[in-house]
Amino acid sequence: MTQYSLVGKDMKRVDAIAKATGQALFTADLALPRMLYGKALRSPYPHARILGIDTSRAVKLPGVKAVVTGHDSSDEKWGVFRYTQDQRFLSIDKVRYIGEEIAAVAAVDEDTASEALGLIKVEYEELPAIFSVDDALKPDAPIIHENYQGNINIHVKIDVGDVEKGFKESYLVREDTFDAPEESYFQAEPYAVVAQFDNAGNLEIWMPNGGPHLKAKPLANVFKMPLNKVRVRKITIGGAFGGRSEISPADVMCALLARKSQRPVKIVYTREENTIATRQAHGMKATIRTGVDREGRVQARDVTCYMDGGAYSSTGPIATSVPFLCMEQAYRMENVRYNGYRVFTNKPIRGMYRCHGRAFACGVDLQIDMLGEELGIDPVTMRLRNARQPGDYTPTKSYVGSCGMTETIVKSAEAARWKERWGKLPPFHGIGIGCNSVQTGFPMGIRGGSEAFIKFNEDGGITVISGVVDNGQGNETMLVQIAAEELGLKPEDVQLISADTEVTPSDPGSYSMVSTFVGGNAVRLAAQDAKQKLFVLAAKALEAKPEDLIAKDRKIMVKGEPERSLSLTRAVRLGLSKGQSISGQGAYWPKVDSRREWVENPVGQLSEAFSFGTTIVEVGVDPETGQVKVLEAWAAQDVGYALNPKIIESQFEGGLAMGGQGGMLTEYHILDRGRVLNPTQLEYKLPLACDMPKINNIIVETFDPNGPYGAKEAGMSIAMSAAQAYSAAICNAIGTYIHEFPITPDKILKAIEEKSKREGK
Repeated sequence: MTQYSLVGKDMKRVDAIAKATGQALFTADLALPRMLYGKALRSPYPHARILGIDTSRAVKLPGVKAVVTGHDSSDEKWGVFRYTQDQRFLSIDKVRYIGEEIAAVAAVDEDTASEALGLIKVEYEELPAIFSVDDALKPDAPIIHENYQGNINIHVKIDVGDVEKGFKESYLVREDTFDAPEESYFQAEPYAVVAQFDNAGNLEIWMPNGGPHLKAKPLANVFKMPLNKVRVRKITIGGAFGGRSEISPADVMCALLARKSQRPVKIVYTREENTIATRQAHGMKATIRTGVDREGRVQARDVTCYMDGGAYSSTGPIATSVPFLCMEQAYRMENVRYNGYRVFTNKPIRGMYRCHGRAFACGVDLQIDMLGEELGIDPVTMRLRNARQPGDYTPTKSYVGSCGMTETIVKSAEAARWKERWGKLPPFHGIGIGCNSVQTGFPMGIRGGSEAFIKFNEDGGITVISGVVDNGQGNETMLVQIAAEELGLKPEDVQLISADTEVTPSDPGSYSMVSTFVGGNAVRLAAQDAKQKLFVLAAKALEAKPEDLIAKDRKIMVKGEPERSLSLTRAVRLGLSKGQSISGQGAYWPKVDSRREWVENPVGQLSEAFSFGTTIVEVGVDPETGQVKVLEAWAAQDVGYALNPKIIESQFEGGLAMGGQGGMLTEYHILDRGRVLNPTQLEYKLPLACDMPKINNIIVETFDPNGPYGAKEAGMSIAMSAAQAYSAAICNAIGTYIHEFPITPDKILKAIEEKSKREGK
């Protein structure tokens, strides 16, 4: 194995000091000269027709500098795909959920802006509303969008092999239904936007985002401006988890107010607004039918999944597909059918999520346990017999080049002493395992690839220019590590300019778990390009061939003869003296099937690489209160190659907290006729550090042939497999299965009581 100087080793994050000391600036921290403060007027109704909006009194209030409604905007609507564009950024004719944006005000301070909102008169005609998928699908249900019949937003249908034959040939078949309500991203940073226009009409805007280029294009569409007049600026971001990639009404409102007032404007959402007016995770009901042979190998699987999409399409086709794709990547199956329905309701909008699909993912894995129990096969063996292997094709025809699924299962089971624990724990103690897979990117059209530039400064240091955004997962450190490794520099020699649409080239952002694979590859290629130019210059001075040179310790030296060397500074200056500035350019486009489409053609290479994860947890359950105490956890993931082990381990731990500790024990929304009753951290229970168990991190490396140094996605597979492991461990502890998530004390007590009744106790 190649020995590297920086990659593969723990390295302090480049943003660690700024964040630890509070010096890092978030959007809400920005203060520009003459800046105004914006507020949004929101619908009090879940479904209503807008008959009229009167802003005249608000406009006259002293201190108010601008009031905007949908009539101040273009007719451009939002949806990730052209065929799902159905959301206006400011409604003019109809509202479809409580909290939908109607108007916005900019004033000299927040109090004045809030007062002005109360002066805007909106006349509504209330309409019948729908608050559940079951009600939305009734024949006589009110139609939320006229162009979507039956309130079905998206239907993804996948049918591979001969499912009915597979069931007939199965030794054992069972069918179960699993259910989970909506949950929230609850990023530490509430949504905030600052926007201003300059004298030339250029828009400059800051906001939390998962990909600045993915924000700039829809903004350009809304304002009918060329892309080079829309600048999405880099800013520190307090978490994303899938919820910062889409354009937000706040972005448009803030920019409209800035244009109308000709002054900078800042909008900062309250915690309540951050819950109801940004994306949430889908509520979901999944009916899963699985047939296995005598050895527990899956012969056929048929899944029907209904997802509560809320009021608008958002990422509908992707969100409806991803739960299935994660399953087909993780487990072998030749005969599989999937019908995924995303359904409109009069509730806030749902989007992508870090641990998307609790009902689906936990349902699949719990059913594996159920089948294994009937067959007398333990959960680890059941998963090993069905685990995806390298060289496989998924049912929808994606080739899996690197795969450590089996290794993650084996290593986590060994570390957890599974054989010693399984079936031998004290009463109301349980152990469970979960397995999952995540794609490292997927087809994103012309914005699917990444480009990077590197320029050498005359002192031998470099500037890296990349569109990759860091939402807190350590992407900036990853780029610095790669560039420094390739060019033989120290991290402090690297200056990074990233995530600014005016100066950085195109990049898909952190969306779809692709930053390391695509953005990291682009930076590596740019560094190699610059290095080769340096080697040509240095070869003459060192009387050697360019191919015999290496870059290390801020020098260019001859392989095997370190005494024959030239400092990078001298090599750069040598080039400058000859009129040659040293720079490099690199671009990487993932090798995926561009013909693949989420609904019309869900077949072909989805992603160039896939990650695989296994989580095992041990729990204790109090049968008197239903309280769960998680005693210990083991998290193993195939990451390809660990570029920075400590950062990867932190991603494992964050994933386990979100998917398992929060996602399976405490996190869910309570709604009453479309109104979120627990929008803040007082009522929505996020896990704290004191709630977390001991976590044992296990990094598995398979060295993907196409990833930078063999690296691929890290962290997402743990978030999803953690949810599965938590649910399995709790069910093992109480000796019966629960089909509704999260598994709260009331559900545990009910399950224990029902089990006692069945057993006549």
